[in-house]
Amino acid sequence: MGFCSLGYALYIRYLAIEQASVGLACAGGLDTWLCFARRIAIALFTYSVFGWAALAVAALNLLRPSLVLFAVALALACFGIVLYNIALSTLAFGLLMLSFARRAPAPD
Repeated sequence: MGFCSLGYALYIRYLAIEQASVGLACAGGLDTWLCFARRIAIALFTYSVFGWAALAVAALNLLRPSLVLFAVALALACFGIVLYNIALSTLAFGLLMLSFARRAPAPD
């Protein structure tokens, strides 16, 4: 999950957001899925949505550990690291590491 989200975030950053030709084409009115993904990613990282969401889900995972919450927090934190929400996403990674430091449940 982490590698897939990291790969897609790298794709969006380096082939959609930072490419001048793609930016000019999208600003010129091109309406493709790449321009749509670019607009959504820019809107989300402008307001630090990736970082805040990763931090919230990682905190939930710390309170109530779950594989699904861990996977979602990992994916959001990977997106946040690559897409300029570094401070909040690294804090989310720290909370994910703390979730591993739990005592094993007692057998019944």
